[in-house]
Amino acid sequence: MLFIEYPKCSTCQKAKKWLDTHGITYTERHIVEDNPSYDELKRWHARSSISLKKFFNTSGMLYKEMQLKDKLPAMSEEEQLKLLASNGMLVKRPIVIDEDMVLTGFKEAEWEEKLL
Repeated sequence: MLFIEYPKCSTCQKAKKWLDTHGITYTERHIVEDNPSYDELKRWHARSSISLKKFFNTSGMLYKEMQLKDKLPAMSEEEQLKLLASNGMLVKRPIVIDEDMVLTGFKEAEWEEKLL
């Protein structure tokens, strides 16, 4: 299982603690130092049942500065994926990926249902 995080993010820290508490093994990846690529994001989106908008960090400063709330609806899926791949701070975190599942953000009830 791949755990993509921004180590300074409090939600990522909570999620990591939850994984550790439940004895779930994972490989860590720093979202800024090793930003998900266009191809990875495209694969993960296809594998998930999550809308592409849920891959965006809508509460992040960069998202707000770029006024993406207004711009995303007019963008194609390819344009949105390229934008996500351009900067890790635009990507919702944490992300958990394994062979048959992709989770964005940390919602404890959802993680319990999908990971335990």
